Amino acid sequence: MKRGGALFPIFPLGFTGHDEAEKLGITVSATQVRSNGAQLLEIGGLLDHGAIRVIIDSTFRLADASQAHERASRGNIQGKIVLAAMPD
Repeated sequence: MKRGGALFPIFPLGFTGHDEAEKLGITVSATQVRSNGAQLLEIGGLLDHGAIRVIIDSTFRLADASQAHERASRGNIQGKIVLAAMPD
Protein backbone atom coordinates (compact mmCIF):
# COMPACT_ATOMS: atom_id res chain seq x y z
CA MET A 1 0.00 0.00 0.00
CA LYS A 2 1.35 3.39 -0.89
CA ARG A 3 1.95 6.23 1.56
CA GLY A 4 -1.23 8.21 2.14
CA GLY A 5 -3.50 5.31 1.11
CA ALA A 6 -6.59 4.02 2.86
CA LEU A 7 -7.18 0.60 4.40
CA PHE A 8 -10.67 -0.66 5.19
CA PRO A 9 -10.50 -4.00 7.02
CA ILE A 10 -13.94 -5.62 6.88
CA PHE A 11 -13.47 -7.67 10.06
CA PRO A 12 -10.79 -5.76 11.96
CA LEU A 13 -10.59 -8.08 14.98
CA GLY A 14 -6.93 -8.64 15.70
CA PHE A 15 -5.69 -5.87 13.39
CA THR A 16 -2.46 -4.63 14.95
CA GLY A 17 -1.07 -2.36 12.25
CA HIS A 18 -2.49 0.97 13.43
CA ASP A 19 0.88 2.37 14.56
CA GLU A 20 2.63 1.36 11.34
CA ALA A 21 -0.24 2.73 9.25
CA GLU A 22 -0.06 6.06 11.08
CA LYS A 23 3.70 6.30 10.40
CA LEU A 24 2.99 5.78 6.70
CA GLY A 25 0.11 8.25 6.60
CA ILE A 26 -2.38 5.45 5.86
CA THR A 27 -5.95 5.99 6.99
CA VAL A 28 -7.48 2.91 8.64
CA SER A 29 -11.26 2.75 8.93
CA ALA A 30 -12.98 -0.34 10.29
CA THR A 31 -16.48 -1.22 9.20
CA GLN A 32 -19.02 -3.99 9.40
CA VAL A 33 -21.00 -4.73 6.25
CA ARG A 34 -24.34 -6.24 5.38
CA SER A 35 -25.05 -7.79 1.97
CA ASN A 36 -26.75 -5.41 -0.45
CA GLY A 37 -27.32 -6.40 -4.09
CA ALA A 38 -27.00 -2.90 -5.55
CA GLN A 39 -23.78 -2.27 -3.63
CA LEU A 40 -22.35 -5.64 -4.70
CA LEU A 41 -23.03 -4.74 -8.34
CA GLU A 42 -21.31 -1.39 -7.87
CA ILE A 43 -18.24 -2.88 -6.20
CA GLY A 44 -18.12 -5.58 -8.87
CA GLY A 45 -17.85 -2.83 -11.49
CA LEU A 46 -15.05 -1.15 -9.54
CA LEU A 47 -13.17 -4.47 -9.40
CA ASP A 48 -13.74 -5.07 -13.13
CA HIS A 49 -12.35 -1.64 -14.01
CA GLY A 50 -9.36 -1.95 -11.68
CA ALA A 51 -10.41 0.95 -9.46
CA ILE A 52 -9.95 -1.35 -6.46
CA ARG A 53 -7.91 -4.52 -6.06
CA VAL A 54 -8.09 -7.52 -3.76
CA ILE A 55 -4.70 -8.85 -2.74
CA ILE A 56 -4.51 -12.63 -2.17
CA ASP A 57 -1.96 -13.86 0.36
CA SER A 58 -2.64 -17.56 -0.10
CA THR A 59 -5.27 -20.02 -1.30
CA PHE A 60 -6.17 -23.32 0.34
CA ARG A 61 -8.57 -26.10 -0.57
CA LEU A 62 -11.63 -26.11 1.65
CA ALA A 63 -10.50 -29.53 2.88
CA ASP A 64 -7.27 -27.87 4.07
CA ALA A 65 -8.95 -25.17 6.16
CA SER A 66 -6.76 -26.11 9.12
CA GLN A 67 -3.69 -25.10 7.08
CA ALA A 68 -5.34 -21.74 6.37
CA HIS A 69 -5.79 -21.25 10.12
CA GLU A 70 -2.13 -22.11 10.66
CA ARG A 71 -1.16 -19.56 8.00
CA ALA A 72 -3.27 -16.90 9.71
CA SER A 73 -1.74 -17.68 13.11
CA ARG A 74 1.79 -17.06 11.77
CA GLY A 75 0.82 -13.44 11.06
CA ASN A 76 2.41 -11.04 8.56
CA ILE A 77 -0.43 -11.71 6.15
CA GLN A 78 -0.15 -9.75 2.92
CA GLY A 79 -3.74 -9.91 1.67
CA LYS A 80 -6.67 -12.27 2.02
CA ILE A 81 -6.49 -15.96 2.82
CA VAL A 82 -8.86 -17.75 0.47
CA LEU A 83 -10.62 -21.07 0.97
CA ALA A 84 -11.72 -22.55 -2.34
CA ALA A 85 -13.50 -25.70 -3.47
CA MET A 86 -10.72 -27.04 -5.69
CA PRO A 87 -10.32 -30.52 -7.15
CA ASP A 88 -7.92 -32.88 -5.39
